[in-house]
Amino acid sequence: MAEPLPAQTNPEPLKWGKVIDHSCCIGCHACTTVCKSENEVPLSVTRTYVKYVDVGTFPQARRVFQVTRCNQCEDPPCVAACPTRAMHQRPDGIVDFDKSICIGCKACIAACPYDAIFINPEDHSAEKCNFCAHRLDVGLEPACVVVCPTEAIMVGDMNEPTSRVAQMVNRQPVSVRRPEKETHPKLFYRGAHQTTLDPLAAQRPPGGLFIWSQQKQGGQSVVSGSPEVTNSSAAAVLAYDVPHKAPWDWRVSLYTLTKGIAAGAYLVAALLVLFGVIDPTSTLWFWAAPVAAGAFLGLTGALLIWDLDHPARFYMIFTRSQWRSWLVRGSYIIGGYSAVLGLHFLASLLGKAHWHQMLLWPGIPLAAMTAVYTAYLFAQAKARDLWQSPLLPPHLLVQTLLAGSAVLLPFALLWEPRAVTPLLWGLAATSLIHVLMLLGEITLTHSTAHAKAATHEMIGGRFKAFFWAGLALAAIAIAAPWIGAPIAVPLALIGLFAFEHAYVQAGQAVPLA
Repeated sequence: MAEPLPAQTNPEPLKWGKVIDHSCCIGCHACTTVCKSENEVPLSVTRTYVKYVDVGTFPQARRVFQVTRCNQCEDPPCVAACPTRAMHQRPDGIVDFDKSICIGCKACIAACPYDAIFINPEDHSAEKCNFCAHRLDVGLEPACVVVCPTEAIMVGDMNEPTSRVAQMVNRQPVSVRRPEKETHPKLFYRGAHQTTLDPLAAQRPPGGLFIWSQQKQGGQSVVSGSPEVTNSSAAAVLAYDVPHKAPWDWRVSLYTLTKGIAAGAYLVAALLVLFGVIDPTSTLWFWAAPVAAGAFLGLTGALLIWDLDHPARFYMIFTRSQWRSWLVRGSYIIGGYSAVLGLHFLASLLGKAHWHQMLLWPGIPLAAMTAVYTAYLFAQAKARDLWQSPLLPPHLLVQTLLAGSAVLLPFALLWEPRAVTPLLWGLAATSLIHVLMLLGEITLTHSTAHAKAATHEMIGGRFKAFFWAGLALAAIAIAAPWIGAPIAVPLALIGLFAFEHAYVQAGQAVPLA
């Protein structure tokens, strides 16, 4: 029978917290089972599960556990990343979700440093552990607390001095996962072994086997542990884990390319006009730039909507905008850029060349912002250390100029021969800078083990073929003035996509739980 929670005696606002005492956890999975029953969690996904790690070598060996779930952060990155406020924080500190307004963008999954959020395969909305808020609201303890046979799971008011949770957190040594992310978790672990808290500390078992199952690898699946190097000097082997799915697939990789082309086609053409390389009445500027940019911007929007698990709700990005989300900010930037392209095309139809001159002033900054806002969207994914580079905005701008030069070259060959040579040299210069930045990415020391592991996945792991192909093709494109546009253009664009795919997917290939 569910036990009622003790009455609150402290005047401070209610703030829920949870302690998991691993000194008495027996790894029975009762919490996992009751959570599925209480919250009707379907197969293949879990709100909470128990990870097993075998520590030591025979005969000095033991099995340690970690109960894995949402950390109920004080400063939740998933809430900041959610574009529609579907993921939100209640006044009592619980991070909850509203499935009716979730668009399935998966930004919250990318942002969570603990891999605690998933897309429900039945209703296609994001969900996670929410402390059984529906039970707390009627004075009952969460289902996992009630069912735990050793009372290893405790929930209570952090601001109530007499609560068991507050006393344990304030008086005993407890740990949290990934404190460097500064999310201030309210899920505390007592007596947990470090090899369970750090997802890279244990090696994956040989042969691809767990104690009850095979490791699910390949595709979008991510499993804890490291197949080669670990972060711990202890002998630790992962015995059981639940695989997680990387949130963003090849469509996001392709979106970075199409968006770069859409911004670059206008930006490069505008620079050619500003520097007097082509006339303001040039066909390249009048028609080719807005048509190419508009077509690829439309493709970008189609990819973004296609990637949503609730594509019919995409309009909620504008009707329920949560302004801290860079998905929202980026959508408005793209909207402004789309308006400039539309006005440019209208001016071309009407023969109003002076309109184009006026549109340069909003058009150039909007095109540049369209190019680089993805860096801030990726940086908002606090879980993905590879994407936290301060050089990502200028790198995206370089890639945009590269893509714009490449896509305008065929039009220049047809209608504006004097622009061909500047575009070839622009393609060569941006390809050179792109290659140098890639070499810096793989040769400089990374600040965290997660960034280093992601770089390994990119250059020597699952995505090495894409990365090295992208690097090789970009290196060939440096010779664009000598090999000519028919060869340089496809090589540059294919190479750019290959790198984008390696970069986007490798950033998600490192285990977080």
